This record gives sequence, structure tokens and C-alpha cells, in this order.
Amino acid sequence: MTNRKLLFFTGLLLASLQLAAQQEQDSTLANATLPNVIEYALKRQPVVQQSLIDEEITNLQVKSKLADWFPQINFNYLYQHNFQVQTSIIGGNPVKLGVDNTSALQFTGSQTIFNRDVMLANRTANVVRQQAKQQTASNKIDVVVNVSKAFYDVLATEQQIKVIDENIGRLQRSLKDAKAQYDAGVVDKTDYKRATIALNNAIATKKSNEEALTARKNYLKSLMNYPAGETLNIIYDSASLEKEIPVDTLNGADYSNRVEYKILQSQRQLQEANVSYNKWSFIPSLSANGAYILNYLNNDFEKLYNTSYPNSYAGLSLNFPIFQGGKRRYNIQQAEWQLKRTDLDIASLKNSVSSEYSAAIAGYKANLANYIAVKENVELAKEVYDVIQMQYRAGVKTYLELITAETDLRTAQINYFDSLYGVLSSKIDVQKSLGQINP
Repeated sequence: MTNRKLLFFTGLLLASLQLAAQQEQDSTLANATLPNVIEYALKRQPVVQQSLIDEEITNLQVKSKLADWFPQINFNYLYQHNFQVQTSIIGGNPVKLGVDNTSALQFTGSQTIFNRDVMLANRTANVVRQQAKQQTASNKIDVVVNVSKAFYDVLATEQQIKVIDENIGRLQRSLKDAKAQYDAGVVDKTDYKRATIALNNAIATKKSNEEALTARKNYLKSLMNYPAGETLNIIYDSASLEKEIPVDTLNGADYSNRVEYKILQSQRQLQEANVSYNKWSFIPSLSANGAYILNYLNNDFEKLYNTSYPNSYAGLSLNFPIFQGGKRRYNIQQAEWQLKRTDLDIASLKNSVSSEYSAAIAGYKANLANYIAVKENVELAKEVYDVIQMQYRAGVKTYLELITAETDLRTAQINYFDSLYGVLSSKIDVQKSLGQINP
């Protein structure tokens, strides 16, 4: 028996550890590629989760409104004890009207035949649900855009650190060469000091970029709702990223693809329904109703429920307000003005989409041209540095020329990665302006 208990608790412990390990694995990313980072953010970003909750709330609100179309059945229980029964004079004689104890069991029901509130709910149910989904899509697009740009910022900073590491390695070799030439009496100590200054500056720049990298990673984690204390290992392929640069710049801005336009269209449909709703106020509301009631009457409480006196009825209820001081007419005019205002919102969106696309495509083309230019500069700067380094060691070139060549190489490498991630970020803006981001 003891062995069985031991095996049971051991198995329970292992299962708990496995569950904890699985939860830990689910809360982190082993391979933080851009698609994985975006997928992670879409699942865990509070804004997206709130939008999904809002969708469910909206769906339940619609169902609640539509429930008014179904028959409404109610039950009421009544008990009343009369301390003094009402008396009336009949034929000159006082007569008590009633008994000491009364009770009733009331079953009532009603069915809406026409009511403008339930008509509005029925007509707009699908549009209201659609609008909630569109708002979720809008929030997801914002998450994709912000996460992608933050991802590229992290990549650019990491590449800057790698370039500076290479720069530090070259400067250390240059410092070693300058020190050797100084010790040999070939040059004075100026080259040696310049090499030391350049190395110290490079080390300081690396430290600054490392701090910037920490801040940008933390910002990316916040956008992803990633555990702050966990490591986020960014994985990327430069060759694949370069293949993602092209975008069709011949497409014009099509506002109909934008989620903002779709949201406004849904809003316009609701405004149209609101105009109709206010016009329906001139139509009477009609409902059917009925009841079955069991009445109990007796002066003796113990015998109250021995005998019932039932009654029942069914009927129609028609309600039509004749005059309300012009309220219905004013409400119709107000709804019509709201509809016109929505039309102006749509017109304003069309203009802003066109302007946004023009700015995005201009930024993309500028970054692309810069990328093409600096990509060639990296190879040229590397060749120049290698040649001058050999000439410096041979005593043909001065150390100042070597430092200049090294600075040109470092600048070209940093500019290349900055331009690469810059053009990718600007591509995101173009895709957003065209409504092509559909998470």
C-alpha cells in the first residue's frame, strides 16, 4: 500500500512539473522570427484580447435584444390580508365588499407583433456584430505594424553592435601595429594615441548601443505582452529580409480595402437604420397579451387555498402617441444630420488615405534608393580599407588615412543595415495605407 501511494504521488509530481514546463514553454518563444513574434503578439496583446471580449459582449447584447421577439411569460404570486374590509352601502344597508384573506396565482404572457425597438435590433444585428469584428481587425493591424517596426528596430541595433564589434577588432589590431611601429622608432607616439582614442570611442559607442538594444527589446516585449524577465532571442535571415523588400508601387490608393472605411460603412448602415427607427415612431406599437389567474378568497386563512376562482383573458394592446410636442420630428432630423456627418467622415477618410499613401510610397522609394546606394558602398569601403591597411603596414600610408578608411567602412556597414530595416519599415507603411495587412 505504501509503494502504491509513493508511485501515485511521484506520478502526480511529474505531471505537475510537466504541466509547469509546458506553460513556461507556451509563455516564451524559442525562435523569435518575425512571423512568430507577430503571432505571439496577436494571441497575447491585451488590446486584441479586449477586442475579442468586446465581440462576445456585443454578440450577447444582440441576442438579448432579439430575445424580445419571443413570447414573454411571467408568473406572479399575490397574498393580501385585509385588517378592515371595505364597506359599501347597498340598498341602504352596509355591505362588506371582500374577505379577510385574498391570494392570486397569475400566469401572464405577451407577444410583440410590432415594436420599433425590436425591429431595429433585428435589422441591425448583423451590422453590429460585423462592426465589432472590424474593430478587432483594426486593433490587430495596429499590433502587426507596431510589432514589425519594433522588431526591425531591434535588428538594426543588433547589427550596429556587431559592426562595432568588428570595428573594435580592427582598431585593436591597428593599435597593436601602431604600438609596434612606435616601439621600433618608425613613427612617433601620435599614431599610437590616435589608435587608443579611436578604440575608446568605439567601446563607448558599443556600450551606448547595448543600452539602446535593451530598451528596444523591452519595448518589443511590451508590444507582445512577453514576460519581462524572459529572454527574447531574435532570429532572422538577412537574405530572406532582402527578398521581402520589393512592393508594387504602381497600385493606387484604394480606400475600400482599409478597415477604417469598412468601419465607417458599418456605422453608416447603423445611422440609416437609426433614421428608419425614428420614422417608425409614427407607427403604433402592437402586442398580444393574455393571462390565466387563480384567485383565492376566504376569511379563514387555513381554508384560503381550498377553493380557487379562476379567470383568464386574451387581447391586443395598441399604443400610439398622438402628440409629443414635435419630439418625433426633431429626432428624425437629428438622425438625418448624423447620417450626413458620417458621409463627411467617409469623404475625409478618402482624402486622408490618399495623402497617407502618397507619403508612404514616397518614404519607401526614398529608403529603397538609399538602400541600393549604400549596399554597393559596403563592398567599396571594405576594399579601400584592406588596401590602405596593407599600405599602412608597408609604411606607404599614414595612420590618419587608415583611420579615415576604417571610419568609412564602419559608416557604410551601419548605413547598410539602417537602410535595409528602414525600407522594410516603410514597406509596412505602404501595405497599411493600401489595406494589405490582414492578420
